[in-house]
Amino acid sequence: MGVLAAALTSCGSDPDKRCVDRDSYNSLTGYKIVGDKNCKSGTSSSKGKGGSSYGSGTGSGTGKSGRTDADWYYDSDVDGRYADYGTFSRSEAVDRDGLGCSGSGGG
Repeated sequence: MGVLAAALTSCGSDPDKRCVDRDSYNSLTGYKIVGDKNCKSGTSSSKGKGGSSYGSGTGSGTGKSGRTDADWYYDSDVDGRYADYGTFSRSEAVDRDGLGCSGSGGG
């Protein structure tokens, strides 16, 4: 019974997320984590929705006149100020956890 309750409550909650600069990807470290305010400002990008984004970046830094292409990065491995092996798709992150909350189905 406790397992069912845990599954139901986690279905409505967000997966682990970090606000990252999409232009900062480095194949050794991943994406640079930036302040949450960069993602909450409504200027986050909508690139890559619906697909996974494992190491798809090619950039070497964030030297574009102080601007940040920030977006939420879900279910990632975090090492210090960098996140990698996650996804920019919230629904994909939920499905990864095996809960299947984003789809419908009967039990």
